[in-house]
This record gives sequence, C-alpha cells and structure tokens, in this order.
Amino acid sequence: MGRAPEDRAELFGQGTVVQVGVVVKDIEKAAAAYADFLGVAVPKWFWTDTEDVAHTQFKGKPSPARAKLAFIELKNITLELIEPDQNPSTWREFLDTKGEGVHHIAFEIKGMDDKTALLGKKGMPLLQKGDYEGGRYAYIDGTAKLGLILELLENR
Repeated sequence: MGRAPEDRAELFGQGTVVQVGVVVKDIEKAAAAYADFLGVAVPKWFWTDTEDVAHTQFKGKPSPARAKLAFIELKNITLELIEPDQNPSTWREFLDTKGEGVHHIAFEIKGMDDKTALLGKKGMPLLQKGDYEGGRYAYIDGTAKLGLILELLENR
C-alpha cells in the first residue's frame, strides 16, 4: 500500500516543483536561446561560491567545483541554466556523460538532513551538497527509481 498523501507532503512540502535545472556547455549562448524562445530578457549569469564558502561536497568528498548559473523566473517555475567548470561535480559528470539537458527538478523543503537520510534509505543517495547565500542545497540520485536527479533547496 502507498503512503498517505499527508506523509508524501511531509517529504516535499506540497510537492511543488520550484525549479528545473538544465546543464549547458555555453551559458551565454544558452541564456540567449532560452530568452529568445520564452520572450524574456536575457538573464545575467554569475559564478557559484568558492569551496571555502559553499562547502561543496561531491560523492562525499570536498570539491572545488563551481558553475556559472543563470536563472529565468517564469510565472510558475524557475529555469536554472548551469555551465559547470572542470572540477568534479554532478553537473560536470552529467555534461560529460549525457551532454546538455535537464539535470534536475527542485523542491523547496524544510529539514534537509532528515530528508536526505530518508531518501538514502529509499535507495536514493546524496550526490552533492553545498551552501549558498541564504540556504543550502542537496542533489539526490533518483535516477534508478525516478529516472532523474532531485534537488532539495532549504532556505534559511
């Protein structure tokens, strides 16, 4: 028997996907193409924080990985464009093995540690985690069960 709806809500708020992340080779080219397609202004890109600030870990080990990010705020969701640097990360691994494409869907959550532990017990291990100004993130490998990577976002 499946979980009750209120138990599922406990995992991911109301189950609202807040973001779709797309890994790209060239953020400027991709940002211009998406902006043209969506009829919006070309978003400005920026670098993620350095390892000393972001505390980035990939597959349980510290990583100096960084990425260029650009966000396009749509009416119902945010589109995140990600151009990874050459350091080990889930973004670099995805680009090297699969090429450009949808990397993850993201949920805003509360209780990051509990949720990552629970998902790990369900066969969806933590791939990468780190901090950003105002919160922290975790990428969960849901590919075996769901066919994609999940991102959990916990804002402070």
